[in-house]
Amino acid sequence: MTSSQELRDQLADQDPEYRRLLEEHRKRVQRLEELTRKGWLTNEEEQEEKKLKKEKLQFKDQMEARLRRRG
Repeated sequence: MTSSQELRDQLADQDPEYRRLLEEHRKRVQRLEELTRKGWLTNEEEQEEKKLKKEKLQFKDQMEARLRRRG
């Protein structure tokens, strides 16, 4: 049986939309890590952090939905 990660990797190779969602998700993760390293955030950065967390979750949900349709 194929592992969940193998299915994700296969989908990333074969599905351009999944690949796009994955890249957008990674961008949000990277920016959130940058904000976390700052130690303290301005009000604008706090708002950005909230927005990024929501977007990251939305991209993950969309990726999981595509994965379920393929699986």
